[in-house]
Amino acid sequence: MQTLRFRLLKDRLTGRLMLVFTMLSLLLVVGMCVGLYIKSAPILHEHSLGELLSASSWKPLKNQFGFFPFIMGTLWVTGIAVLIALPVSLLMAIYLMEYAHSRVRRYVYPLLDILAGIPSVIYGVWGTLVIVPFIATHIAPRFAHGPSSGYTVLASGVVLSVMILPLLVSLFIELFANVSDELRESSMALGATPWQTTKFVVLRKTIAGIVASVVLAISRALGETVAVLMVCGNLPQAPRSLLDACYPIPALIANNYGEMLSQPLYEAALMFAAFILFFVVLVFNLGSRMMLRRMSKTA
Repeated sequence: MQTLRFRLLKDRLTGRLMLVFTMLSLLLVVGMCVGLYIKSAPILHEHSLGELLSASSWKPLKNQFGFFPFIMGTLWVTGIAVLIALPVSLLMAIYLMEYAHSRVRRYVYPLLDILAGIPSVIYGVWGTLVIVPFIATHIAPRFAHGPSSGYTVLASGVVLSVMILPLLVSLFIELFANVSDELRESSMALGATPWQTTKFVVLRKTIAGIVASVVLAISRALGETVAVLMVCGNLPQAPRSLLDACYPIPALIANNYGEMLSQPLYEAALMFAAFILFFVVLVFNLGSRMMLRRMSKTA
């Protein structure tokens, strides 16, 4: 009897402890949001929200804080990275799970782990030494209207796509591995080809997880700093093409945070940039949750 009471008490304490940790994690997100808003409040009192988001002039010494170029730079780089990495990672995961021999998987999986563990500064150095000169020498002369240094949106997108590629491949492999072999065998027994089985059974079964994985990769790409900072060009202008320089929000914060004491509103401006990034990531994740809920209802 005492043993049963002790077990019940232990279960209750464990449940309450997990509830406390869950609430602390939620409060941490709320605390970060409130802290960023409080820190950015001075610039919101000085300038309107519409002015900050739509203005293009970034001259802190003249009290001009336009975040439009940084927002557009962030969206351009993230969009290009996802457009490059998504089809490549999806096809890689399909090949590894549905077609590849076990020997191939044995060698590819450790390579993916190595790619995922490489520091971002190494990717930045690789982009500076390889991608940037290649764009400046071979791509820009053919498509750009003028000379290009190679430090462009395209270079940032390529480097960032390589960085998020291992993450997407790993997530897709886990999703495909959870599809039961009975579904594959039933499809093949009905006369479907391996590709038809992959297309109409595996992908359809895991479409919700694929969407969630892409959103997770976008959240990761939005906050990447060092590698993108080294190849983006760091020019506060809204890019109009892939061969224009850009200045994403994480690079803005990393480059200028040490100089915030030279201007009273500088710190508030950088905190507002961090708040924008936090808000965008939050919207992406909430949107993906709503999409997944709708997909689960219609499935």
